[in-house]
Amino acid sequence: MRQTPPPIAYLLPNLFTAASIFTGFYAIALAYEGAFEPAAWFIFLALVFDGLDGRVARMTNTASHFGVEFDSLADIVAFGVAPALLLYLYIGEFYGRIGIVVSALFIIFGAVRLARFNVMTSRIEPSVFIGLPIPTAAIMISIAILLLEHYREITDLKILLLPFAVILSILMVSNIRYPSFKKMNFKTFHLMRFLVVLIVIAMGVFIYPIEALAILAAGYLLYGPLRASFYLLRRLIYRG
Repeated sequence: MRQTPPPIAYLLPNLFTAASIFTGFYAIALAYEGAFEPAAWFIFLALVFDGLDGRVARMTNTASHFGVEFDSLADIVAFGVAPALLLYLYIGEFYGRIGIVVSALFIIFGAVRLARFNVMTSRIEPSVFIGLPIPTAAIMISIAILLLEHYREITDLKILLLPFAVILSILMVSNIRYPSFKKMNFKTFHLMRFLVVLIVIAMGVFIYPIEALAILAAGYLLYGPLRASFYLLRRLIYRG
C-alpha cells in the first residue's frame, strides 16, 4: 500500500515553481535596468527551478492538478513574458511596432503552446513534445543575447534576433516533434558511455559556458526540423 505524503510535502515542488516565477520576474527587472546578460542568466536559473519542481513532485509523490496549473502559469511568466521583454528591450524597441509585434507574438504563441500541451497531455507525461517547448524557446533567446554581448564585434547581427524570435514562435505552435527527457529510461543506457558523454559536456560548459550551451540548445532546436524533413523525404521516396 502506497503511503500518502503529508500535506506539507506538497509545498516543496510548488516552492520551486514560485522560485521560477521570481527569477523570471527578476530577469524582467534586470532587463529594464539594461543588465541584459544577468537577465539572460536568470532565465536559465528559472529553467533549473522549472525542472526541479516536476522532478521533486514525482519523487515525493506530490503531483497535483494545482501543481500542474501553477507550473503552466509560472512558465508563461518565466519563459514567455521574461524573454519577450528581454528581446524587446534589447533590440525590439528600436524597430517600433515591428519590435512590439514580434515580442508579443512570442508570448501569444508561447501561451498557445502551453494551452495545447495541457489539453493534450492532461496528467500523462508525454514521451515527445508536439512543438518546441516554451522553455527551450526562451533559452534560445537568452543564448542569442549572451553571444551578442560576449562577442561585441558581431553586434551588427542584432537585427537577426527579431526574425529568429518569429521562427521560434512558429516552431512552438507547429506539429514538429521534439524529444522529452522526462521519460528517458536510463536503465537502457550504457552507464560508462553515458558518464563519459556527461563529463565531456560538463567540461565543455565549464571552459566555454556560453558557446557550449549554445551548441547544445542549437542541436535540440534543429533536431525537430531535421527529423521531420527526414521522415518527409523518406515518405516521398517510398511514394515515388
